Amino acid sequence: MIRHYKPFVPYLFLIPAGIVLLVFFFIPFFESFLLSFQSYRHNIYSPEWVGLANYVELFSSPVFYKTMINTFIYLVVAVPVLVVLPLIIAIFVNQKLRGVSIYRTLIYIPVIVSIVVAGIAWKWLYASNGILNYIISLLNLPAIGWLTDPNVALYSVIVVTVWKGIGYYMVIYMAALTAVPRDLYEAADIDGANEVHKHIAVTIPYLKPTIALVSIISSISAMKVFVEIYVMTNGGPMNASKTIVYYIYQRAFENLELGYASAAGVVLLIIVMILSIINMKFFEGDKTAQIV
Repeated sequence: MIRHYKPFVPYLFLIPAGIVLLVFFFIPFFESFLLSFQSYRHNIYSPEWVGLANYVELFSSPVFYKTMINTFIYLVVAVPVLVVLPLIIAIFVNQKLRGVSIYRTLIYIPVIVSIVVAGIAWKWLYASNGILNYIISLLNLPAIGWLTDPNVALYSVIVVTVWKGIGYYMVIYMAALTAVPRDLYEAADIDGANEVHKHIAVTIPYLKPTIALVSIISSISAMKVFVEIYVMTNGGPMNASKTIVYYIYQRAFENLELGYASAAGVVLLIIVMILSIINMKFFEGDKTAQIV
């Protein structure tokens, strides 16, 4: 009798994860999808069905396009740095160097620091009379409006995101580096390859799946950045640092336009899914490196 049910046993282990996904992803998603066709502007307790009106208004809003451009800039600037720089650091701290554990700890510390605390600390650094402008004044250079200049504010916040994420992605790369066979490096040494060539020929091809993972995770994180914006700039100045997730929060919880915000959330989900598929297709291939 038990033998007949044995093929179904593995699926029982999927039930807890399935329940979590159902409760915290699928149900909220379908609720948001339905909300995107409704309006709460006249009565917060009794929404009215408006069809595609929220989507029409969304794609007619200059602020929406501004937030999408800001989010795209965030994606293009932050993600390459968070993919490449942690890999370089992971390769460095994976060597047998004196005191390397100290370097690993120092690099990872920002990960365990609360993003709210980090945002407040960096806001002090970026202040008009903060440490950064003080150092600039010692060089007889004009002060920079790190969070008040529309041309600089977004990039100042990106620096905080990169600073916070380097240690996290470094650990992911370090875990993957332990699986790279040492004999491949030895073969590269015999062929006369230097350190740079060894990592190009061996490390990077072997870590291709991990690079894809880091790329997807960092892209999703960049698309849904919120706390840094909320703590440091509130989307200002003049919407210069307002991203799509902050825009959704503002329209939903400050303006109580839940239907409009849900429409923006659906659009964001579609964009994130497309980016994830592109990343997976780009990095698709053999999971084992081949040295020719």
